[in-house]
Amino acid sequence: MSIDALRGFDMFWIIGGKYLFLCLVAALNAPQPVPAWLKTTMEHSRWNGFTFWDLIMPLFLFIVGAAMPFSFSKHLALGEPKRAIYRRMAWRVVVLWVLGMMVQGNLLALDLSKLKVFSNVLQCIACGYVVAGVVLLHVPRRFHPWITAALLLGYWLAMVFIPVPGLGAGVLEDDRNLAAHIDRLVLGRFNAGHHTWILSTMSFSAMVMLGMHAGQLLQSRQPERRKLLWLLAAGGAGLALGWIWSFWFPINKPMSTSSMVLWASGWCFLLLALFYGVIDVLRWRAWAFPLVVIGANALFAYMVSHLFMEQITGMGRVLFGGMARHMEPFGWKPFTITGGSVLLIWLMLLFLYRRKIFWRV
Repeated sequence: MSIDALRGFDMFWIIGGKYLFLCLVAALNAPQPVPAWLKTTMEHSRWNGFTFWDLIMPLFLFIVGAAMPFSFSKHLALGEPKRAIYRRMAWRVVVLWVLGMMVQGNLLALDLSKLKVFSNVLQCIACGYVVAGVVLLHVPRRFHPWITAALLLGYWLAMVFIPVPGLGAGVLEDDRNLAAHIDRLVLGRFNAGHHTWILSTMSFSAMVMLGMHAGQLLQSRQPERRKLLWLLAAGGAGLALGWIWSFWFPINKPMSTSSMVLWASGWCFLLLALFYGVIDVLRWRAWAFPLVVIGANALFAYMVSHLFMEQITGMGRVLFGGMARHMEPFGWKPFTITGGSVLLIWLMLLFLYRRKIFWRV
């Protein structure tokens, strides 16, 4: 349940929680504006650095990895042949890739000049899912940490020591680095730019595998409190190693650097420890129900919020506009409209949850 709730926590910010939170702060802080530092942490870092909003995508990858040991073990325990699992993996990769192009690749524009082939977190998940899936199916567990380390070290060594024509080796500037060079060569005019994708698949896969390690820990027969301690220790280690590595390989989300993966995974382990400790160890579960509803249909929530948010916000204005007018003298109008829009998405998800309809690939 803690994994579902954490997935819902991550998705909450995507379906409008970010703007709901900023509207809440604006209302509570009136007449003063929202603090600049808070606005900054709710946006992506332009280049080097890390904000709260930078954690959303890595956390998504981490949670996918955390759920994989449970799903793969279930299918293997039922005696399902590996070829059937591979067919399912291939189908998921195709669907996630197409959905990613729909959301941020301009696929629905039906205009080749605007099409971006690799541009979205769903496609990053697809890549990391394949790598972690192959490892789960074929590699003994004792080698899994070494593969994760090899992905992180290999990406760092490639970015630092392989020269780029006209730049040389070790250049880590925006659009002037090895990963960006490979994207331009392979993707050409379909390249999304700023973020790097193809070579960064190594770090996407490492992030999923770090989540996979967390899932294997939760799946183990160790006592709950020992699992909690291991999660806390892994979180602290990730933060420490990421910070130390950043002196040589900066924490940078657009390039998905290895130090960023470790730094982000540190926060992911700590968040999972918090949710696991409260929900599964202390058994305080009632408060998490709204998040579980979101997490159970995370893919549906993601697609709806990206493709139809303008329409949902319009419905929110119609349904909650009257209430918002009454709240305007107190500075709560934006919060009322935004809260209404988020509530509409949540009610859709609740409808699906109550009827046990789960949109998965």
